[in-house]
Amino acid sequence: MKFKKGDQIIVTGGKDKGKKGKIEKIFPQKGKVLVPGVNMYKRHQKARSQNEPAGIIDIVKPLPIANLAIICPKCSLPTRIGWILEGSGKKRICRKCKAEL
Repeated sequence: MKFKKGDQIIVTGGKDKGKKGKIEKIFPQKGKVLVPGVNMYKRHQKARSQNEPAGIIDIVKPLPIANLAIICPKCSLPTRIGWILEGSGKKRICRKCKAEL
């Protein structure tokens, strides 16, 4: 998985195309990520108790990673993620400006 929690992303496809946000949670088995404020849906909820009244609530659904691009912190452009093998580990880099992500 190339994306990590806390990465700044932009949506490249779908109903929320162009929206920006920060990754909150990742679901690697499903290939999806959760971004607050993006991919919002309404849900009609039944009253369950006195504390939880009935009503229409907003929920956030996960987005497929195919519809996302990471935003480079240095050049502030949507980019793909590259890798550099350095010593004992790998580092993620921006494909446009070669800055470390």
